[in-house]
Amino acid sequence: MNEPVVIVGAGPGGLMLACELALAGVPVTVLDRRTERSHESGGALLHARCVETLKQRGIADRFGDASTPRWNRTHFGLLYIEFDEELGETEFDWLVPQVRTEEILEERALELGVQVLHGQEVTGVEQDAGGVTVTVAAQDGERTVRGAYLVGADGVHSTVARLCGFDYEEFAPAYYGVTADVGDFAGNRDKFVNGLYPGGQLGILPLQPGRIRIMTVEWEDRDVPPGTPVTRDEVLGSVRRLVGTAPDVEEPTWMERNGHATRLVRSYRDGRVLLVGDAAHSHPPSSGNGMVTTLHDAVNLGWKLAAEVLGRAPEGLLDSYDAERRPVGRRACVRAAAQIAIQHPLEKVGPLREILAGLVEMKAVQRYLVQYVTEVSYAFDLTGVPGEPHELIGRRFPDVRTTRPDGTELTTYEPLAGGRGLVLNLTGKPEALPAVPEHLADLVEVVTVEPVADLDARVVVVRPDGFIAWADRGEDGDPGLARTLRTWFG
Repeated sequence: MNEPVVIVGAGPGGLMLACELALAGVPVTVLDRRTERSHESGGALLHARCVETLKQRGIADRFGDASTPRWNRTHFGLLYIEFDEELGETEFDWLVPQVRTEEILEERALELGVQVLHGQEVTGVEQDAGGVTVTVAAQDGERTVRGAYLVGADGVHSTVARLCGFDYEEFAPAYYGVTADVGDFAGNRDKFVNGLYPGGQLGILPLQPGRIRIMTVEWEDRDVPPGTPVTRDEVLGSVRRLVGTAPDVEEPTWMERNGHATRLVRSYRDGRVLLVGDAAHSHPPSSGNGMVTTLHDAVNLGWKLAAEVLGRAPEGLLDSYDAERRPVGRRACVRAAAQIAIQHPLEKVGPLREILAGLVEMKAVQRYLVQYVTEVSYAFDLTGVPGEPHELIGRRFPDVRTTRPDGTELTTYEPLAGGRGLVLNLTGKPEALPAVPEHLADLVEVVTVEPVADLDARVVVVRPDGFIAWADRGEDGDPGLARTLRTWFG
């Protein structure tokens, strides 16, 4: 087998990246060590920024719609923030189990011709000047897979990162935590209260009638080897250490372990090997950052890696993946570490929590904490030119309704569905802008629409990942348009 890109890990990051590469015409093989996908998952939220990304690719309706239940609440170190109508409009979460997200993304990947292979355990990686050779153990024996590039999207205990010697910066040490789905408690439910305890956290979440999720976090790491199965006695023991007693429950229907360190890889790239998602930046599930950072890693990398594989990448394009995404990964780790710092040791952080509890009632503080890693208030520095840049440059492209000159209605996200760049001519006159060079015709779509109040610009250039690379209000924007196209598309 000889594929231009090999991805290890069929989670949300690996599958989203595979879809992005396939849209660009790059063959992909995804290797996953699991023989079958679990029917349960700890993660259950799809943040608004994820929904926007899926809308840009025209597949958001597969995950949900206006009737999909929303979760308009979050926390910062177990200090809860209830969204008002304004914040809930932009920062909501759809209630979509992660297992369902993975199923839909795998279906989409298969539609695009991606090869997804399960039961594939990576045991060796060797890279050279021409590519990467991956050794894989499967039920039918050992073999090798050769690719021009290898991407590790295989989670917090990434085999790819370990075999390739990636180095990490640690923000918070490992902890100990278990999750279990059980039947309802037998008469002693009132003894178990959600919240913070001297030893860690206890969460009791009703899933449906007669079914409850128990979640524990203990700050003292118990150093259980990765892959060790969770047992009912272990779950009850964790609850007992936190609360002093344990619930009377039947055998759990599903259990999971977590407890990794909060850490960030020092470089997202080593030659022809790159990391995506939790393999690059790991933080506790309760920090609420995982899916957003993971999917956006994948969408940022996809078009850049495709251009490199196809021999069309401008100089430095692939390196911009690390330059842009590592700061976002760092923000996610900082936010997670800060939440741990205001919870432990409880006897010392009590006064700090009392003051913070008042601060999180302030709308400006709520917005800052919620948007810290959701890339609304955070912009990439994409100008590269002197003078005062347009305020849209480096920010996420908004989804607004507009019309073509012939009166046809469309949203500004629709032209991004094919994974190409977009030159949006907002003058309503096709002749108002110079023609895009012919050799970029299959990389950039030019769309002319009538002026849009929410986009105060004459022209907007949008990268395939949905970030605005250029915007200008006047005639002098034409040189900037040409320069932007050269910078990002060659």
